[in-house]
Amino acid sequence: MTYEELQQLRYPIGIFKAPEHITSELLNEWIETLERFPLRLEALVKFLNKEQLDTTYRPGGWTIRQVVHHVSDSHHHSYIRFKWALTENKPIIKPYNEALWAELHDTKTAPIAMSLEHLKAVHYKLVYLLKGLNETDWKRRFIHPESNSEVPLKLNVGIYAWHCNHHYAHIENALKQNGWI
Repeated sequence: MTYEELQQLRYPIGIFKAPEHITSELLNEWIETLERFPLRLEALVKFLNKEQLDTTYRPGGWTIRQVVHHVSDSHHHSYIRFKWALTENKPIIKPYNEALWAELHDTKTAPIAMSLEHLKAVHYKLVYLLKGLNETDWKRRFIHPESNSEVPLKLNVGIYAWHCNHHYAHIENALKQNGWI
């Protein structure tokens, strides 16, 4: 497999590109993506068997099971980052080593139902929070220590909407490649 083919499998929808200007229409589109994602993901994976769940989406990549658990963990972190930014002045968030989290026993073996239910709850809370923000709230930021950059809340919505679609495409592509859909 060529480097280009591996990159296509790794980033099936491309790498996130921040727009120069985030319009209210774009922000609403991103929030809608977050709102719909848990049920879309559940519909894609709920009937998969153990063998299918333990299939990687690309050579050297995570299994479908790991991806589902990762999304739940990652979006939990995102929700907390929004809360910190709304209640503290430019807080420095705590990053986590997602590759090591993906190797933990629960991520590699637990039923995906727990993460699907968790994701529904987190997104319900997150979307409710986001829909109630005002212009002052949207201007708030947190600092990501890995890049030492300030992340505006508006941009973080886009990052996580992309993250939803990114991992959905990983799973969908794996299912198609194996003839399961």
